[in-house]
Amino acid sequence: MPKGTDLFESDPDDTRAAIMKATYDALSRHGYADLTIQRIGDEFDKSKSLLYHHYDSKDALLVDFLAFMLERMEGEIPLEEADAADDRLALGFDHVFSDLIGEGREDFNRTMTELRAHSAHDEAFREQFARNDRYFRSRVEDIIQEGIEAGVFREVDTEQVAATILTIIQGAMFQSSTSTEPDLDAVRAELDAYVEARLLAD
Repeated sequence: MPKGTDLFESDPDDTRAAIMKATYDALSRHGYADLTIQRIGDEFDKSKSLLYHHYDSKDALLVDFLAFMLERMEGEIPLEEADAADDRLALGFDHVFSDLIGEGREDFNRTMTELRAHSAHDEAFREQFARNDRYFRSRVEDIIQEGIEAGVFREVDTEQVAATILTIIQGAMFQSSTSTEPDLDAVRAELDAYVEARLLAD
């Protein structure tokens, strides 16, 4: 996935994409707590009345923003570029640790962390994150099942292992945006060790 503001075209023609870019820029600049429709409007090159036409509140806009960003994340993980199940998992891990939580993605990850924290008190936000979690968990489950059928992986509870992998990755993303000294290399190494010990067939 592109980094920073490269998540969007520099001047998107589509109204929704333009609103999403303005929202991203405003969130990156002000954070969730200080975000207002006015501040989003300040980042929006088109008529500010379009914001109020499409969204009746800041949170309604942010729920759509969250859905938009999660859709982009879903489409950018290159799992299909490898054939073997273990290689596909490794490719996904490379993408997460190099692109999603690598250098240049600090603003994006800080924003997503703030929105996930807000979901503890907002059902609409929580459902968007739950939908995203279900999607990624199911993709990992499918890869594990394919590996079992191919003899690459041992017989395991695919749901349980996929949930563990997703939790480790989410923890790494949380640490990358909330800790001054996240040791992501250690997390990645231990994730690889978990796959080797828990999944790889003898």
